[in-house]
Parts: sequence; structure tokens; C-alpha cells
Amino acid sequence: MTSHNMTWISYPSKSQPFTSPEEIEAVIASQNIISRLMHCYIAFFVPTGLIAGICILIILIKNHLQKKRASLDLLLLHFTISNILMIFLSFTVITRPDYLTATHLACSVLSFFFNFGYFNSQYAFILTLLTLLLERFPPRTALCRATQRPILRAGLVLTYTFCLSLMEAVLVGTDNYQLEAHCQLDPLFAWPEYEIVKFTFGFGIPSLLQMLCFAVLWAKEAPAGAPALQQHMGAHPAVYVIGVTAFLCRLFYNVMILFRTALKLQRSIGTTKNELVMNIAEIVLFCESCASLVVILCFHKPCKDEVLKVIQKCRRKTRANNHLEIPERATTHQSGSQ
Repeated sequence: MTSHNMTWISYPSKSQPFTSPEEIEAVIASQNIISRLMHCYIAFFVPTGLIAGICILIILIKNHLQKKRASLDLLLLHFTISNILMIFLSFTVITRPDYLTATHLACSVLSFFFNFGYFNSQYAFILTLLTLLLERFPPRTALCRATQRPILRAGLVLTYTFCLSLMEAVLVGTDNYQLEAHCQLDPLFAWPEYEIVKFTFGFGIPSLLQMLCFAVLWAKEAPAGAPALQQHMGAHPAVYVIGVTAFLCRLFYNVMILFRTALKLQRSIGTTKNELVMNIAEIVLFCESCASLVVILCFHKPCKDEVLKVIQKCRRKTRANNHLEIPERATTHQSGSQ
């Protein structure tokens, strides 16, 4: 792996001397779009995602302390923590259409934590799919049964994602750490290998594993006594809904990452339209993290049951308060008429 001089690269909106009115209008239009999307994300998706994530943490930790331990719940807890980390890191988009200004070293540190959350949530979800697969097709060998322990699997995923994130931090660039630059969570000045590794290990391999799990689930005949496929999927709708939405959102994001790599290899900074679409893809990725937490809260049975219990308690209190107010008003009217 050879070192790359990436000091030439910059954002089109920050570097090009715009002379014609059309170019200036294009920059203003793209900045308006990204600014509106950022405000919508911060105003609606972030509060919803954080509230859903906190509720999931409370419910799953409470169930774990009450000895209601399910391997699927522990993996979803792992997945939830990763997505909450992604949401907190997404606050870096508050400055859009401008960018954070930071040294290359600080930007590399931010990128490390972002990639850790990104890889971790992806592989935690693969483990969740694998858990459902093993529930339907119980393992026969001792090695497969040993790998069913959720703490062991979570530890393996954490170690693997840490190594991947560390590799990505190195691929951001090992030179010019003291220089200041416009910083994105996927730094623009990163080496081209950064995006290639991220696409391969953060989308390509996980997507293949996910498709393999779905193919085995649908194609392989279940053993005798196992529930029907529709019943099995109906018992865990949150996992399958997340699988579809995450794949679509991350596909868009990773296609744009590869496109940015192609521009780097051509030593081109692209256009303001390319910059706009890359910013949109980044916000779509963060929206997916928020949406996944809402899906778990609304469709995962332990979480959904707790939410319904809280709603029922609130309704009972409201009805009780209404019944108490009616006699008091009736007594007041009677005393007044006398």
C-alpha cells in the first residue's frame, strides 16, 4: 500500500471560482436543499430515534435484569447501542451546508468512531439474522452450539469491527495530521483505499451474508415440528423490516462512496451536484439508524408489549381522573342550587 498525496482535493462548493450566474445559482440551490434536509433530520428523525433507542435500552435491560434473557434481545441491545452512537455522531451535519473545520488527526478520530458504529451495527444485524436461522434450524455440532452464546458472538463482532475501524483510520492518511481541513465523517481527503475497504467490508460482504441467510431461510426445508415460514417471520417482523430498509439506504450510500472513489482516481473534485448527492446519501444513512430503532420499538414483541402496557396505564389514569371530576362537579352544582 503506497502513500497518496491528497492535498489537492477539496469540495467543489469551496474551491471553484464561480463566474457565471448559472454556476452561482446551482451552488445556492444545492446548499438550500442540503440545509433543509439537515433541519428536517435534526427536527424529526433525531428526537424520534433517540427516544426510541432510550426506550429500547430501558426495556431490554429491565428484561435482562428480571432474568428474561433471550439471545435475540441481547443482540438487538447490541444493535441499538451501535445505532445510538451513529445518531450522536450525526450531529456533525448541523453545520451543513458548511463543514466542520478540524485537523486531519481529529477528523481521523471522528471517522474511527463513526466506522466502529457503522461496522458494528451491520455485523450485529447479521448475527441477529443468524440467530433466527439457528432457531429454525437447530445446530447439530458442538462447535455450532458453542457459537450460539450471545456474549461470545458479541465479543467477536466487537473485536472484528475494532480492527476494521482501525484499518480505516490508517487509510484516512498517515501524513499531514497537523493540517486543518473541512471534515466529514467519511473524510474527503482519505485515500481511495478507504472507500474500497469500506464498501467491501461494510456493505459487500454483509449484504452477501444477509442474502445467504434469507436464501437458506426460504429455500431449506424446516425440520419436523418447526413453525411454518410465515409464522416464523410473523414472530420477528422487526428484523426483516430492518433488513430491507437498511439494505436500500446503505446501497445508496455505498454507491455514492464508490463514485467518489472513481473521482479521486481520476484526480477530479467533481461538481456541486456530486457533492449534494453525497451529502444526501450521508443523511439518508443516519435516517436509517433512527428508523431502525423505531421499528424495533414498534414491532419487536417485548418492546411492543411494554409500550402497549404504558399506553393502557395512561388510559386508565385518564379515565379514573375523568370519573373523579364528574362527581365533584355534580356536587358543586347541587350545593349551588340549594
